[in-house]
Amino acid sequence: MTPDEALHRIAFLLEWRGASPYRVRAFHTAADAVRDLPPGPVDAAEARRLRGVGPVTAEVIAQASAGAMPSYLARLDAEAGPAARAGWALAAASTGDCHLHSDWSDGGSPLEDMADAARALGHHWAVLTDHSPRLTIAHGLSAERLERQLEAVAAVNSRMGPDFRLLTGIECDILDDGSLDQDADLLGRLDIVVASVHSRLRSEPEPMTARLLAAVRNPRVDVLGHCTGRIITGRGRPQCRFDAEAVFAACAESGTAVEINCRPERRDPPDDLLAQAAAAGCRFAVDTDAHAPEQLRWQSSGYARAARIGLGADRLITTWPLARLLSDRSGRR
Repeated sequence: MTPDEALHRIAFLLEWRGASPYRVRAFHTAADAVRDLPPGPVDAAEARRLRGVGPVTAEVIAQASAGAMPSYLARLDAEAGPAARAGWALAAASTGDCHLHSDWSDGGSPLEDMADAARALGHHWAVLTDHSPRLTIAHGLSAERLERQLEAVAAVNSRMGPDFRLLTGIECDILDDGSLDQDADLLGRLDIVVASVHSRLRSEPEPMTARLLAAVRNPRVDVLGHCTGRIITGRGRPQCRFDAEAVFAACAESGTAVEINCRPERRDPPDDLLAQAAAAGCRFAVDTDAHAPEQLRWQSSGYARAARIGLGADRLITTWPLARLLSDRSGRR
């Protein structure tokens, strides 16, 4: 087990235990810091000089780099038991990610780098979902720019080979009336559409419910993104209010997946709504909402949440083979 594998496994187990997002994120950050280290032992003092590595993560790095099972990981694994190990196997079954951004909108890296990072993680597919035009603060894509991006994605896929495909997509803003912020015909050409609310998050429950219902019932929508819009770190942002029973029932009926957003500052939906969506029979997409290549590794935290409430791979579209994903999508449209 390499140091970065050990650190990501610890992050998964901490998420499984319901640890704070700050603590979970610290282990992901340390894993990113050691990913490119050459093989061989690294002592704890040397590890502490790496950016984002503290005393606990340094000890994990030192033990794993010497070929030993880190004692902290062994303790967490023993305390978590077989259910958590089954959850880790679920994370290992991931085939793709339905929500990632590039520097075409508010991401920090070219789409080529995001695709390469996803393939390096073992994904068979990933969906490029840059923002739609209304979200000007995120440099959202006009119809013309999205058309050009489709050509860029095709060029990337021409060199990727048969083992990986970058899918075309968008994170489309749900407008006040529940309509989508992009040309309908163009949306129909995309492989996957994630629909999210980014504005008027403090609306009264009734109009917010109507807005979400219109979106999830739209046959062009595949995934309901970060459904409450909450932020749980820093100054935070409260979750929006809506009739969750009605919205999740509509998702289950239409086949629209509810996103389990893995960003540490979101962890959206919250645990109570995640359990409610599961009870309603929804399917889910475990998505990183990554804005940089290293953030693609956050996905395991979402699988920990999914496994903790008993969701299996069949309910998680991010474990599906590409052919099934696209066939299901085509059938619902």
